Amino acid sequence: MPDSKNINNPVGQGGGQRKRQSRAERQENGPHRNRDRQSAADRKAELIRKLLEKARADEAASGQAGDGAAEG
Repeated sequence: MPDSKNINNPVGQGGGQRKRQSRAERQENGPHRNRDRQSAADRKAELIRKLLEKARADEAASGQAGDGAAEG
């Protein structure tokens, strides 16, 4: 039995039994990937924000301690 090389035209499947897939879906990058990427971007942005806040707090603490020692 010949095999079809095209996922959107499978031999022996008949019409309408299989959803037509886009190129991205054939590469396993379907609509779910967009949500995954967005949530990953959100987590990354949150992590960067936290790291920047911590760095600013550390700078402020070390800056104040350094100023106090220089004056005293």
